[in-house]
Amino acid sequence: MHRAHARWAARARPATGFVSQPEPRSIGHFARGRQLLAGNFLFAGVLTTAPGGSIWAAQGDRAMVDQELHSFAWLDDLAAVGDARARHAAQAWVAEWIDAFGDGTGPGWTPDLTGRRLIRWISHGVFLLRGQDKDAQARLFRSLGQQTLFLSRRWRSTRPGLARFEALAGMIYAGLSLEGMEHLTAPAIAALASDCASQIRADGGIATRNPEELLDVLTLLLWAQTAIEGSEQLVPGAITQAIARIGPTLRALRHADGGLARFHGGGRGLDGRLDHALAQIGGKKEIGDAECMGFARIGAGRTTLIADGARPPEGAASLNAHASTLAFEMTSGRRPLIVNCGSGVSFGADWRRAGRATPSHSTLGIGGYSSSRLGPSVTTSGVAQEMLVDLPDVVNCIVTHLDDGRRAELSHDGFRITHGLTHARTLEMTTDGRGLAGEDLLTTLDSSDKERFDRALDATQMQGIPYAIRFHLHPDVDATVDLGGAAVSMALKSGEIWVLRHDGHAELRLEPSVYLETGRLKPRAARQVVLSGVAMAYATRIRWSLAKAQDTPDVVRDLAPARAAEDDDTDFGDDT
Repeated sequence: MHRAHARWAARARPATGFVSQPEPRSIGHFARGRQLLAGNFLFAGVLTTAPGGSIWAAQGDRAMVDQELHSFAWLDDLAAVGDARARHAAQAWVAEWIDAFGDGTGPGWTPDLTGRRLIRWISHGVFLLRGQDKDAQARLFRSLGQQTLFLSRRWRSTRPGLARFEALAGMIYAGLSLEGMEHLTAPAIAALASDCASQIRADGGIATRNPEELLDVLTLLLWAQTAIEGSEQLVPGAITQAIARIGPTLRALRHADGGLARFHGGGRGLDGRLDHALAQIGGKKEIGDAECMGFARIGAGRTTLIADGARPPEGAASLNAHASTLAFEMTSGRRPLIVNCGSGVSFGADWRRAGRATPSHSTLGIGGYSSSRLGPSVTTSGVAQEMLVDLPDVVNCIVTHLDDGRRAELSHDGFRITHGLTHARTLEMTTDGRGLAGEDLLTTLDSSDKERFDRALDATQMQGIPYAIRFHLHPDVDATVDLGGAAVSMALKSGEIWVLRHDGHAELRLEPSVYLETGRLKPRAARQVVLSGVAMAYATRIRWSLAKAQDTPDVVRDLAPARAAEDDDTDFGDDT
């Protein structure tokens, strides 16, 4: 259906010029632009070296590479270089796209990709037109008009969420910028306002619960708002209200180092984009303890902790979601300490699947099970994706401010059907942010749970149900096991040393891990601290602490009054 409308648009009346001189809205990377000019094309984790060649020669998984190529986000990087060589390359590669795909064929004719492409072509319009003859300029405007008309026909077919925001923002930008397309502006603005009201939740979150995707949505809304205001039209209240709701949520999902929490397929966010977006919004810059978009945030001093405290996204919103319930990330100052492995999308299907599993997150897992599992595969925009199914039925999250610190209390029943167990996690941070006390509890809640647990235990020949609590470390953290295997020292590049101790009810060891980052050729090697053991009873409690080396004395308080005597015998010791 997209192709039929694309071919119709290719025969339609073109745009004739810009209503006003457009200005770039997005931030490019100078170094990446220089790499493109050198013929080093890195897309979807694959490096293609073709000195003097075309960007369209980039190799790799076609579905993934085409998503990046046909969005034209790489134009930002060439514009960041901004010299004559960069301009000529941009003009040549845009012309090649028009020659190969301008007739409405090829993988780039989906509403979301078309919206992204339109925004880039228009915002870098002066860059693309400079020095071009009239025929080349006419070809560019013809293609812009055709793509805009395609969007006007097909935006409704796009799944609600980021993809539709991209399509509508592109149509607004084109309608306000291109001569002859003005009539498309009002319907697009109305549709965007409607989606803002229905898709941006009261807490400023979105259905996918992906922090980086929320930043992308905010960026699009700010671009649309600026374009509407520039045309001296009234911005609908639904758009401005959505922007106002998103701002505080993104502040809450931001670590002390400035990066976003990496959950549900999202990364840290492009350098500078979050700062720029929040500066445009203005308002309060400090954020306290909060529960936003299903995440628990506790922070004190120079330390921030963000934990996943809600059910994973459901249905179509779960296509990039992770089984990360109760996982947390922790940053000390400008240095990440505890992380999740991240999204492996750019490294292929196997890494993508592995990154979504519970063992790739800093939380407790049971055997080879995840708290949610991957189910049916769905193809969107040419990319095969699997939905999460068998989600936890009940996830609880409470954040409280104590006299002597902050506490997050979380639980989920994702292991209840398979093992009869509910996982409860308590995280307490001291008022100065220099210590964190943690407790993980596996417990049965009723008689039916005990029956399931007994069956699961019988299946192990009474050897116990294996569990593992994982603390994935950032690649820059240097970790060593010390004190006879009772603790792990973790040194940050800032010179800080954090020590992880536990109550002796689990085995502590260091294992290999990975840190998955978009834009790299391969996963980065990292380490993880693993506390492992077996559950033999209806309740299994594991307590641990994280503290800076200079002030580690027993930050773990009595979280279980019934076992106070036993816990008082636990020696967490002093750091040396």
